[in-house]
Amino acid sequence: MDRFLAKSKAGHDRNHVYVVIKCEDDMAFLVNGETKKVSNPKKKKLMHIQPITHLSEEIINILNKIDLDDKDVIEILERYLGQ
Repeated sequence: MDRFLAKSKAGHDRNHVYVVIKCEDDMAFLVNGETKKVSNPKKKKLMHIQPITHLSEEIINILNKIDLDDKDVIEILERYLGQ
């Protein structure tokens, strides 16, 4: 899977959950749909994030959409965080 959820392990955003939209070399591109949009993701080193592996089928289906947008990202995070 190219996209996945991850929790930040370091920095001012420690313990925040993001959707990783892609990885290049040792960097991950993180979005949350609000402050970090799909059009302008946050770059963070892979060593500073913890992948989240146990996801519901609904979340996985949304993650696998071809054109993921900010609305989808917000829905994923709300479902995961139970809000």
